[in-house]
Amino acid sequence: MGRTTMNRWALQRYTTAELWLRTQADRAATHLRSRTDRGQTSFEYLGIAVVIAVIIGVLASTTDIGDKVKTGITDMINNITKGSGK
Repeated sequence: MGRTTMNRWALQRYTTAELWLRTQADRAATHLRSRTDRGQTSFEYLGIAVVIAVIIGVLASTTDIGDKVKTGITDMINNITKGSGK
């Protein structure tokens, strides 16, 4: 997959996730207006989590950050299992 194709794919996924989230938030807001605003914060946190996940996904797929993170985690696991203590 080329960089342009991956960017288009990530943008489509982000757009789909954002539209779904907005639809769910609108439904929840309509439902909660008739009662209370209790629970609205959880939808806000969900929205933030989705945006962060999409950003991390785009960065990991379009740059070498994903490889660097994977290498760093693997190195730390190897250090722990070897007992080097570093």
